[in-house]
Amino acid sequence: LLLGVLLWAPWQALHGAPLTELSGDQDFQLFLQRNLEFTRKIHGDVATLQRVVCDTFQLCKEEELLLVRQDLDIAQVLLEQCHRRTFQAETCFSQILAGLRIYHGSLGTIRDLLPGHAGLVETLQLDMANLSSNIQQQMEDLGLATVTYPAENQDPLPTFSSHFHHQVGSFFILANFQRFLETAYRALRHLASL
Repeated sequence: LLLGVLLWAPWQALHGAPLTELSGDQDFQLFLQRNLEFTRKIHGDVATLQRVVCDTFQLCKEEELLLVRQDLDIAQVLLEQCHRRTFQAETCFSQILAGLRIYHGSLGTIRDLLPGHAGLVETLQLDMANLSSNIQQQMEDLGLATVTYPAENQDPLPTFSSHFHHQVGSFFILANFQRFLETAYRALRHLASL
């Protein structure tokens, strides 16, 4: 329901018409449609993990945890290049790739917290790697500059001073990842509508 409300809201900032020469390109449109579906699937899996955190630890409302969040070092990956008036696909795709890499690593924290759901976390990480690969390949096909990240995740997992902080940190990783996915989805949908 939340996703429906967020996606229904008008996406006012995307007024530019980047890559207009590709608007009729069937391969590009197919890429966008497939990855819109892929992004929705990943979003749904993250929502499932959020429900598990809510049900297991009674951590369900972000506003109730804001004071604890101040003590945590949880990155929020912003996609400001994906919603500027001067939107450019190359910089937006690069930010999406960087964000997927960061959240891919951060999900190790969730796997440690919820060992009974390790399979779902690993599936989610595989889907994220596939989405990242799809975007990287499309950027190469379009002749856009690409950024290659090491195959092995070099970023250390977030560390927490207590089990409670681990729980709250995991809550915020998932909440931030949901917002990231919603923005990425809207950016892909905007490109598909050109």
